[in-house]
Amino acid sequence: MTTVPNAKRLLWAGFTAILAAGVGFAIRGGIFDNWSKEYGFTGAQLGAIGGAGFIGFCFGIIGGGVIVDKIGYGKLVIVALLCHILSAFVTFGASTPENAYNFLYWGMFLFAFANGTLEAVANPLIATLFPKQRTHYLNILHAAWPAGMILGVVACWLLDDKLELSWKLSLGLYLIPTVAYGLMFMGQKYPKSEAAEKGSSLVEMLKSVGIVGALVACYLLALFFGDLFKGVSPGSANLIGYGIGGALLLAVAVMTQFSIGSILLFVLFVTHALVGAVEIGTDGWIQNITGNLFTSEQGKYLFLWTSVIMFGLRFCAHWLETKLKLSPVGLLLVCSVLGFTGLTLAANMQSFGMAMVALGIYAIGKTFFWPTMLAIVGDRFPHTGAVAMSIMGGIGMMSAGLIGTPGLGYAKDRFTGESLKTSNTALYEEYKAATPSTFLNIPATSAYGLDGQKLSAAKEAKEKTESQKAVVLADQAGDRAALKADSFIPATMAAIFLLLLIYFKSIGGYRPLTVEESQG
Repeated sequence: MTTVPNAKRLLWAGFTAILAAGVGFAIRGGIFDNWSKEYGFTGAQLGAIGGAGFIGFCFGIIGGGVIVDKIGYGKLVIVALLCHILSAFVTFGASTPENAYNFLYWGMFLFAFANGTLEAVANPLIATLFPKQRTHYLNILHAAWPAGMILGVVACWLLDDKLELSWKLSLGLYLIPTVAYGLMFMGQKYPKSEAAEKGSSLVEMLKSVGIVGALVACYLLALFFGDLFKGVSPGSANLIGYGIGGALLLAVAVMTQFSIGSILLFVLFVTHALVGAVEIGTDGWIQNITGNLFTSEQGKYLFLWTSVIMFGLRFCAHWLETKLKLSPVGLLLVCSVLGFTGLTLAANMQSFGMAMVALGIYAIGKTFFWPTMLAIVGDRFPHTGAVAMSIMGGIGMMSAGLIGTPGLGYAKDRFTGESLKTSNTALYEEYKAATPSTFLNIPATSAYGLDGQKLSAAKEAKEKTESQKAVVLADQAGDRAALKADSFIPATMAAIFLLLLIYFKSIGGYRPLTVEESQG
């Protein structure tokens, strides 16, 4: 188990920190419709704002992971606490359609940066505290995420839907667990990671990441900077982004003395990018999608249903490992198949009962993705300390912010527009958005969605005209097509985990390594 006397307090402090992130995430998902109605955002714009709520995470977790073994966990907790508080003030600055996008975008970025910094603390800390049961305790730590989402949905439901209070009041509730984790971490003594205890340098920790591992992170960073400079220099934004990403990749290559890195770690990084896209990216939209396919209230019921499943099952990872004899890789293979099955069924759900079944299967599948991936890195690459684990977490969230959330927003826009254009071209021309949506800033993906304010008016009309009914049906068709496209991500993951299972079997089976073994 652990010999650190305050291990359980640190575990629950980390749990409360991730709880704060889950509360804020769920409430944001519940007030997307408020922002669309109040500021006239398209699906792609909402996806970009939601994506900023992940992108900052990458900077927090990677930056924090690189320095945490040198400066200690406590200092990073203070940084995260301050950023969480500052995020609220920036987000609440949104007041008009002209300034709302920037305030909401950067408020979400700060919120995500704080979340990432905390995970740069919590993930390696728990892996160090419980080296013999990393999968079990990392899953318990991350049970805080669905717990936070449950609390966030209930709070948003009461304050926004029932009492119809300002969305700012609902969103500000995440500050309560923020204060709580600050108090729980206060004055605590922290252990060092096994790699830090042995005096490993940052260069030694980075060598397994190497050029191929850094390539994954730097590609996503290139996409981020390309998007960031789009408003300043539209014609050369992508070139600037790839230039920055290339420079960062070169810096890692020089720092690691041009180490190629571990191919296994590279595969895990790529796979975790898919995890971020399908788990976190889908979670950012699922409440909106199910509320659109059924009713807003039923959408919240379904979101609560999936979150309760995740919360309960994340305390069962140890049982699955010991009783069912599933290795972490075997567990992830089963989960990927379930994720694909659940999303495929969800794309065709027509009744609330069918939605319970489909999304229940999907929830079981996605439950163990994130923490178990982190556990594999802790087990197989302990010599990297907090670095590899933090980079992988950053890749997952960056993918959610750049690919998952905006990708589903783009898919909704594209498929909805195509559906309405096919059924009624004149109506499509009346309702289409003023600006096209694109995916990853690729001009060839340009497609027109529907104007957010006009779409909201059609959906909210009590006595709908035939035109409004056609618009609503097209919007629902777009949601179903987006879920179908989303299902191919866990299908790809299943193929990767099957190959990894075969690989580990060929080398004698999966087992945790010591620092010396992992360096050899």
